[in-house]
Amino acid sequence: MNLMTVVSTAQKGVSLDAAASASAEKQGVALSSVLAAVVLTGSKLAVGILTGSLGLLSEALHSGLDLVAAAVTYLAVRIADRPADADHRYGHGKVENISALFETMLLFITCFWIVGEAVQRLFFKAVEVEATVWSFVVIVGSIIIDISRSRALMRVAKKHNSQALEADALHFSTDVWSSCVVLVGLVAVKVGELTGRSDALAKADALAALGVAVIVIGVCWRLGKRTIDVLLDRAPEGVATAIEATACATPGVMGCERLRVREGGNRTFVDVVVHVDADVTVRQGHDVADEVKRRIEASVPLADVVVHMEPSSASAGSPGRQG
Repeated sequence: MNLMTVVSTAQKGVSLDAAASASAEKQGVALSSVLAAVVLTGSKLAVGILTGSLGLLSEALHSGLDLVAAAVTYLAVRIADRPADADHRYGHGKVENISALFETMLLFITCFWIVGEAVQRLFFKAVEVEATVWSFVVIVGSIIIDISRSRALMRVAKKHNSQALEADALHFSTDVWSSCVVLVGLVAVKVGELTGRSDALAKADALAALGVAVIVIGVCWRLGKRTIDVLLDRAPEGVATAIEATACATPGVMGCERLRVREGGNRTFVDVVVHVDADVTVRQGHDVADEVKRRIEASVPLADVVVHMEPSSASAGSPGRQG
């Protein structure tokens, strides 16, 4: 076994260890989010039923769907980290994007129910809402847990470029704002009880629920659009232009064309054709292509790069590009 083989084997071992460590960290934070969602859903549902608060019931449903979404995210992260195989040559990364689309659909379902029930309570039926100490304890406690989970998920999502974890973090951060809206509604109900103006403030809880729906709809729109873009292989904004500039600036490259960029889970797949001087040797041409690959991988995290080399006797001019 020569020195190059030993080095290559050692590098491969380090790479596999790093991948295993990243996978374990992603799965760990995803599982902790599932457990947090179980606690939040159960507590909100119990207190919401006892008090009759639509704000708390809508939050319980929201957290219940978040529980399903967190479970799907955990499974998606496990599957997405599997290596490429004979049937999935690009790996399993898009499972993360499919899970994000599923989460978006669940959030839209939540919105439809909340809006419908809030309209009923505002205009067609009266429901007695009791703002108890426990309702305040549950909401404040959920805000604290949601902030903690959102930060932990986002930290790991950015570290490993995981869109599934980022979507889950977005869910928990949305819960923070929606819980704050419900808290305001409960405070209004309590003030109405203490001041004798319960009739004037009785609708505050339903209005708070509508506020939750508005927040969730905004998140759904952004998350859904981004997820569909990835599933349709839309090139990340600005990435193709940056990669083209990096490739063309590499010494020995006379031009580049047919640049294609797509995302799959936490990976970015790059395919580009570079033109090199027809008079250089095959080894020199491959050295140029390897340098292009190295520079792109250095500028784009977790990039899977394929560089095709074409001989050219003159400048390639303004090569075409597909992203």
